Amino acid sequence: MVQSLNLPKAGGDLYTYTPSQSKPFEVETGKPFEKRTAFSAAHVVCNPLADVDPLQNAEIDWERTMEYRHYLWSLGFGVAEAMDTAQRGMGLSWESAKELIQRSIQESRSVNGRIACGTGTDQLLPGPGVTLADVENAYAEQCEFVEGEGGQIILMASRALAACAESPEDYEKVYGNILRKVKEPVILHWLGDMFDPALKGYWGHDNLDEARDVCLKIIRDNIDKVDGIKISLLDKQREIEMRNMLPDGVKMYTGDDFNYPELIKGDDQGYSDALLGIFDAIAPAASAGLRALDEGNINRYHEILDKTVPLARHIFQKPTFAYKTGVVFMAYLNGHQSHFRMIGGAEGSRSIIHLSDLFVMADEAGLLMDPDSAVKKIRLVLEQAGIEQGVQTT
Repeated sequence: MVQSLNLPKAGGDLYTYTPSQSKPFEVETGKPFEKRTAFSAAHVVCNPLADVDPLQNAEIDWERTMEYRHYLWSLGFGVAEAMDTAQRGMGLSWESAKELIQRSIQESRSVNGRIACGTGTDQLLPGPGVTLADVENAYAEQCEFVEGEGGQIILMASRALAACAESPEDYEKVYGNILRKVKEPVILHWLGDMFDPALKGYWGHDNLDEARDVCLKIIRDNIDKVDGIKISLLDKQREIEMRNMLPDGVKMYTGDDFNYPELIKGDDQGYSDALLGIFDAIAPAASAGLRALDEGNINRYHEILDKTVPLARHIFQKPTFAYKTGVVFMAYLNGHQSHFRMIGGAEGSRSIIHLSDLFVMADEAGLLMDPDSAVKKIRLVLEQAGIEQGVQTT
């Protein structure tokens, strides 16, 4: 019997909400998808009992963090490791990311799970003394580490490069030098400034069409070293236009957490594969939807995934970089971790109203795997915010 909740709304008033008792998605496990390549970026679980500074030196709960990666593999996803969803550069240092990458690659071998790992320059603090050579060396260090561990590289955008580059040619030089050194094709990542304000003007242009052209030139000049590109601009038309301009054999991995059902389905000219942070939060639905796509059941595909879009747009609302809080809250509600704590104290990055609305949207999308348990968990969060809960049941 699911308990009713007193939930807050804008202005401070409360209303009564009774969760549904929808059945969890029945998903096929044990094999990857057939028609699309689909990576889920994965969050990390912090250790709330570690006696450390949670803002500067938070510890990871390795057992739960690895369990979640096995969960994603079991649903058919590849894991995109040590990305911004794992709070890379926003709580997760390069030293911690190295251990995360090493552990995850080792775990992937036990289930033959696909994994790609983020490499950047976050061991290098942007500053007036940082040079292009420094950026290149930092990239090279991380790329060599990932390839040395046996992982595929996701070449992430660099705050340090954005700060010191003076022209598009500087981007072409650094990326060209790194791509010539890597052994296997990489996934490039164009992360928009809504996700990270320090990346404004990436590729040497504020104008996104001009920036796109620089990125495409880098891809064409190094085509044998580029598996694909993930763009996270939350602009479906720009993604479609760039997708149609990619050289043959180079994948477009959608990073659009607002419009993914349409972009993954595609059109007469092509489709996007996926590398998405939202898949962490909606993994059962995303898996079921992609299985329906494999079967050619487009109506079922949209029936499942379209219901998740309001939740995704809510989780990724401005400030977009705070989306990790919603992702971890979903993991907490669904029992993948026993607490709602995050490295860097990021659980405080969203309001109680935001989290309450997230709960309702997750329920409406059928994404609360155990509604009774989820109610008990959110009651604790609500009561900590001073919102008393009654004992009503239905």
